[in-house]
Amino acid sequence: MKPPHTITRREFLTRAAALAGVVVATPALRAAPAPRKTATDQVPLGQTGLKICRLGMGTGSNGGEVQRRLGREGFDRLIRYAYDRGVTYIDTAEAYGTHEYIRSAIRGLPRERLFILTKMPGVPEKPLEVLDRYRKELGVDYLDCVLTHCATNARWDDERRRVLDALEEAKQKGIIRAKGVSCHGLPALRRATEVEWVDVHLVRLNPQGRHIDGPSDRWNEGGNETTLPEVVREIRSMRAKGRGIIGMKIIGNGEFRSPEDREKSIRYAMQSGLVDAVTIGFASTDELDEALERMNRALAEV
Repeated sequence: MKPPHTITRREFLTRAAALAGVVVATPALRAAPAPRKTATDQVPLGQTGLKICRLGMGTGSNGGEVQRRLGREGFDRLIRYAYDRGVTYIDTAEAYGTHEYIRSAIRGLPRERLFILTKMPGVPEKPLEVLDRYRKELGVDYLDCVLTHCATNARWDDERRRVLDALEEAKQKGIIRAKGVSCHGLPALRRATEVEWVDVHLVRLNPQGRHIDGPSDRWNEGGNETTLPEVVREIRSMRAKGRGIIGMKIIGNGEFRSPEDREKSIRYAMQSGLVDAVTIGFASTDELDEALERMNRALAEV
């Protein structure tokens, strides 16, 4: 049997040099560029395990009057146009009177592609029966998210315990996929951060401070630029707990008439890192197109 070959120093150096040449000659692998962010991306909603379109179609401008004034056909066209542009999140509430409008507008669309969020006001006697009514009005088997609507004080979770318990039960049964709260006022907002029951927060946010949360528990007392830092502080605490955050009042309750104000607010919402998604109420396809354009431009810089 031949003895094993012992490599010489010259052979070792020759082979090492050849290997180095191969390594040098191989082009370095380049990391693929990150996909460009857009307004219609499906993004994680906090740590809920759900995904939501970054831009939502709001149906509650002036309590839903703006959208209802479009009529059924006009509303259908707007929802379908939004869907065709990639907007699959629809935001509604019992108080807006748009549930049945939405049922007509989404008929025939794939349910699994839609994210439907609605809101329950007050403390109804039988919240689970109310949820059944919502599903019939909307023409769906389940709701992606249901919020207890317009909490105003620091005792809202105790006062609405029947609703919170019912929404928890509904989530366990698969009737809803997530639950949460919308607040009007800093006392309620602060308490919402503390309540572990909350999956999703609908927060009022714009850098101008228009119609954001004010210092009292009066639902219609808006804040301003002086209350904005406290609102932001609460949102950051919510995010730290893994909550889903959706921004509203991005167009200042429809009062941002100047393009500069709309640009400033949308840019802030997209670049601040405070929200997962936003809901904006539209009255026309032109308004929707403008929001998409402004959001995409702001996201391109992130």
